[in-house]
Amino acid sequence: MTEYVILVDSNDNAIGTEEKVRCHLPDGKLHRAFTAVLFDKSGRLALARRDPAKMLWPGCWDGTFASHPRESETFVSSGQRRMPDELGISGTLEYMHKFEYHVPYKDIGSENEICGTLVGLTDAELKEMPGEIDRIRWVMPDELVDGIRSDPKIYCPWMLIALRLFGRSDAAVLERRADVLSAWTDTINDALDAAIAHHLLPEKWRIINEH
Repeated sequence: MTEYVILVDSNDNAIGTEEKVRCHLPDGKLHRAFTAVLFDKSGRLALARRDPAKMLWPGCWDGTFASHPRESETFVSSGQRRMPDELGISGTLEYMHKFEYHVPYKDIGSENEICGTLVGLTDAELKEMPGEIDRIRWVMPDELVDGIRSDPKIYCPWMLIALRLFGRSDAAVLERRADVLSAWTDTINDALDAAIAHHLLPEKWRIINEH
């Protein structure tokens, strides 16, 4: 079945739909997406290695999961719908922020998205779903820093940007989840900046201000 995504303007207003594959070609059109990051109570982040069959960034480390909202969905409702298919669990997600970015992947395709960032807490066992996720590992901030400094190219750029903007997220969520998220806000920004710069220029990504 052909999948469609929501085309948007630079302010995230919906302006139509397009086939998902066409939106991920090298000259792909700006469309709406989300990335979700799950933490456990000790503050570890679940990283997911993308299935080797993925068109873009196959075998690279991503946030916990990512996908695209349908026309009738919010970022949160789309994330909660996708969670069972991606991880084999259900759960609650909260909205953090959204950003625009455009980054090519070799000569194969690109990501050109306005991406909502979602966060959740879980103690459930995450499953590696065939076709989506090849491996899951849990990391603390210092472990992620070591990884992205050692080999930034194997970490998905949208995940790096999402984490980099944590400190500019919804203040209520940051306060409510401070016991888990405080170690991930601002303290690893230098390493994230360097890793992001490996993938794309500063003018190719920006937070979308909503206030």
